[in-house]
Formats: sequence, C-alpha cells, structure tokens
Amino acid sequence: MSLTLQEAIWQKYIKPTEREAGRFLGVELEFPLVNLSRRPVDIPAVQEIVTDFAERFRFTTQSRDDNGDLYSLTEPLTGDNLSFDCSFNTLEFSFGKEESIAVLQERFVLYYGFLQPRLREIGHLITGLGIHPYYLYNNNTPIANDRYRMLFHHLQSYRFYHDRYFHDYPNFGMFAAASQVQIDVERDDIIKTIRTTDLLEPYKALLFANSYFDRLPELAISRDYLWRYSTQGYNPHNLGMYDTAFRDLEEYIEYVKGQSIYCVGKGDRYYHFQPTPLREYVQLDAVTGQYFRDGAWHADVFHPEVEDIEHLRTFKFADLTYRGTIEYRSACEQPISEVFSVAAFHAGLTEELDALAELLEEDTVLYRHGYTASELRELTTRRRLPAFADAEAVSAQLIRILELARSGLQKRGLKEEIFLEPLFERAERLTNPAQELLNGLAHGDRIEKWIERYATLNVYVHA
Repeated sequence: MSLTLQEAIWQKYIKPTEREAGRFLGVELEFPLVNLSRRPVDIPAVQEIVTDFAERFRFTTQSRDDNGDLYSLTEPLTGDNLSFDCSFNTLEFSFGKEESIAVLQERFVLYYGFLQPRLREIGHLITGLGIHPYYLYNNNTPIANDRYRMLFHHLQSYRFYHDRYFHDYPNFGMFAAASQVQIDVERDDIIKTIRTTDLLEPYKALLFANSYFDRLPELAISRDYLWRYSTQGYNPHNLGMYDTAFRDLEEYIEYVKGQSIYCVGKGDRYYHFQPTPLREYVQLDAVTGQYFRDGAWHADVFHPEVEDIEHLRTFKFADLTYRGTIEYRSACEQPISEVFSVAAFHAGLTEELDALAELLEEDTVLYRHGYTASELRELTTRRRLPAFADAEAVSAQLIRILELARSGLQKRGLKEEIFLEPLFERAERLTNPAQELLNGLAHGDRIEKWIERYATLNVYVHA
C-alpha cells in the first residue's frame, strides 16, 4: 500500500533520527579550480591528474559524464569522494563520516599534497574562496550528465517566470563554493537544533563571509543572494532560513509539505518542471515536464507519486537529511589554511546547544532592534555592520559564541579546539576572509596575491 505524504516525510527525514546519535560528522569542501593564465580550466590536463589521484589513493568507484570525463570518484573503505561540482571549475572533497576532525585533516592533507603540486605544474591550483576569482574566464557550462544538465536548464528557466524578481546569473552554481558539514541528530533534538541555529545565522555571516562577487559590490556574502533570487528560491521554503519557531515535529512536517519539488527521475528520464509544493504535487493527476534526449529538450507528461519525495531537493541553511543528520549549508568556503574551522564550529556548538539557545534567545546585540533573524542575516552579509550594531558588543558576543564552541569540543575530547583559533582572531578584530581580501584589494593588491594566500595549507598540530 502506498504511503501518505505524511508517512513518506516521516520515513525519509524523521525515522533515521530515531536512534542514539553518535559523534560523527561529514564534511564537504568545495574549491574553485583556477587556471592561473586566466583561461578556462584545461579539462584534459586536469583529467590526467585526477586519474593519477584515483590510482594513487585507490578511489575505485567512478562516474563519467557523456563526454567520457571523470567527474566523481570514491574510496570505498572511507567513503571519501573527489568530484567536480556542477562544472569542471569547482573541485569538491567530500569525506565519509568520521568522529575526529583531526583524522579528516590528515586525509585532506594527503589528498591536497598530491593534487596541488600537480595542478601547479599545469598552471592551475585550488584555492579557498567562496566565489571563483576567475569566473569571467571560465567555461561556465554544466558537467554533461542528466543531473547537472537538468539543474542548469532549471536555473535558466527564470526567464519564463514574471511574477517575481530573479538575477541574471543562472550559472552561479558553477562559480560559487561552500563549506558544508553534516552532524548526527536525534529525533528529540531536531526542533531545538533548527530553532537555535536559525538564530545563529547572522553571527555566522560575520565570521565566515568569503564570497565577494564584483557584480554585487555591497555584499561580503553573495551566495545568499545568488541562491535566493534564482529559481532555487522560487519557493522561499526551499532554502535559507525557516523564520518560524516550530513547536513540534508535526509543525515541521507541515513545513516540509510546503516545500517545492521541481525534478524527478522516471525510468531513464530526468524531468524538471515548475516548482510545486509537495502537498499540491501529490494531488495532481499529471505533470508536464522537460527531459533531455538526443541533444534537445522534450516535453512530456508523467504521473506524480508520493515516492517522488526521494527527489525533493532543498537548500535550507540547516537541512534535515535522510541520513539522520543536520546539514549546515550557509558557510562560504574558507581559506585552505582554515578550512576545518566551519566543521569545528558546528561540532562544538552541537555539544552546547542548550547554552547556545539561552545566549541567543537573550541576545540584545543584534536582536531586539526590530529585525527578524532572516533580516539580520541579510544585513550581516553586507560589507558593513548594521547601523544600530555596536562593534565592540558584536565582537564580544562572537567571542562568547566561540567559547561555547570550544567548550563543546572539549567535551568531545578529541583535541579539536585548535581548529577554532582562527575564528577567535576574526571575532576579536571583527573581520573575516572577505573583509581581508577587500582590504587588500583596496590597498592595491592584485587578486592573484589572495588566490595564492587562500590556497596555502596550514596543518594544525594537536597536543
């Protein structure tokens, strides 16, 4: 018997959390792949390096696109994955779940130590920026497979919607980069975690800003804007913050029912269609979608099913996943020397969730000035503090948040506190990687200096 939508949502998102959460986390790091000659990425040369990487580290599970190019490879024992994200302009490291951030750093150092010297030999490198510094010189075209081709076509479809504002950068996914972390969550902690981390977002913006985009010069974080005003943001429930204080899981499930589905796999076809809220989608008899075949897009009718929830793609800043984890998505990629700071920050605060909730619910530094949490997040993505904010008070509150994160890491007992040290310096100086970059450019630095600086590896040694 077919599941109801309520049952399907519970099965996908809630049931995996009905166990005692471990201390595991998963980390995903997206890096711009830069051709230093200001030309498009040399795909054949990079493919040779990636092939050698697969052989060196025994990444045996591999996927190739329609042109035969390798775009995803996995090491079966650890679950670590090296892939190109959306296009061949972004190289992503995804690590299998692990308890210790230090162990993840060890593996990253091995991978980076192999790839970066080889990339330099061909005049390329990976760097820790949230916007590709040479996006203008890239071939901003999707990887030739069904998923990425569909996604780009969906993003380009903004031209056909006239009931809201969209920006003109449908290819933003090919030059924007994030640092994401997934952390185990138990059922009884889901609502508290979502409510608390929503309140945290404005402060995270101040710590992790690193996606300056010259087409949006007032922003230190352009990623929020680029996602929100694309077709991914056609339904605001699909991304960003929740802006609602859920009382229980029933209310959360009702929220999910209002999230929109826009793609689905049926047989050998991958359709995309106008985003439609789940509760409406499952009531439809038929949907007209588009699929790609023989070099062209075709329209066809298919029949919705509750099981299509498998293809629901959302991009909330704190997204409950089918793995029994909360995935945190709002942080820009960080300089490579500080690349595990995002994971350490979230892992530590997860251990001090009650104290963090109390701190943020009583906050008067950013809150209690007439703005919602999402409005504050938007204000703090800008290059300057909101006019009402006192810089010293903001700095002090950031330090209090970081002290909670450090306390949480101490409770984990894995000697991970060292990964927070760069964040304390940022909080004390009230700066972030985007501000450092912009200050350098304002004093005459060339962007190449910062490409190199943010590509430098620093290995944190544990006592």
